[in-house]
Amino acid sequence: MIFRNPQAGFFSAFMVLVVGFFAVPAYSAQADASPLASAAPQFIERAATSKTLAQLRQGAYALYLRHAPTDNSKPDRLPSVDLKDCATQRPLTTEGRALAARVGKAIRAARIPITSIHISPLCRVKDTAAAAFPGRQVKIDMDLMYTGNLTTAQKAPIVANTRRLLSKPVAAGGNRLVIAHAPNLMDLMGYFPKEATLVIFRPKGAAGFDYVASIPPDLWAELLPAGALK
Repeated sequence: MIFRNPQAGFFSAFMVLVVGFFAVPAYSAQADASPLASAAPQFIERAATSKTLAQLRQGAYALYLRHAPTDNSKPDRLPSVDLKDCATQRPLTTEGRALAARVGKAIRAARIPITSIHISPLCRVKDTAAAAFPGRQVKIDMDLMYTGNLTTAQKAPIVANTRRLLSKPVAAGGNRLVIAHAPNLMDLMGYFPKEATLVIFRPKGAAGFDYVASIPPDLWAELLPAGALK
């Protein structure tokens, strides 16, 4: 294209750049992407539907659950957090434990099969898992640790491990569940889900994963039949 008016040409070129900048695709992560999400497109949350639940019943998805609500008046005792001493860590509230139990009940009511549960080593995550899935065996993974207070170098293996757990294919008939922290997903893909939100991913192996949808805790009542959570 040839511009006879220099000012008009500059303005047209500038508008092309602006349009190109805002035309970002829906989120899809590549397995060989940068360890952190600094260059990721802006995240757009999508609400799950009844169709989403039907797909989850067939299995082959990776799920990420942020732990339940915590007592922010009792922060982690940095830098001396003791993984064996819950008193040094930010705890779930009484309401948080009850909400975790309701989310677990909702997952069972929705008939979503969970074949493995991978969790952060922090007590608020252990307690979320225990309330949501009583009696279930879990796999404690040090590389699901809370990234909020870590350096970029310290975050890298945790972000890489989270990407692996969301990307690795899952056999039909079951779903892989990760229970961890919001900053971890923020570092991976620019998404900070609210507490007790279930996030759904389609694993793509070496190609990474696709974000499918989210189920905030108050959405379950809309997705399930009346009385299912009583």
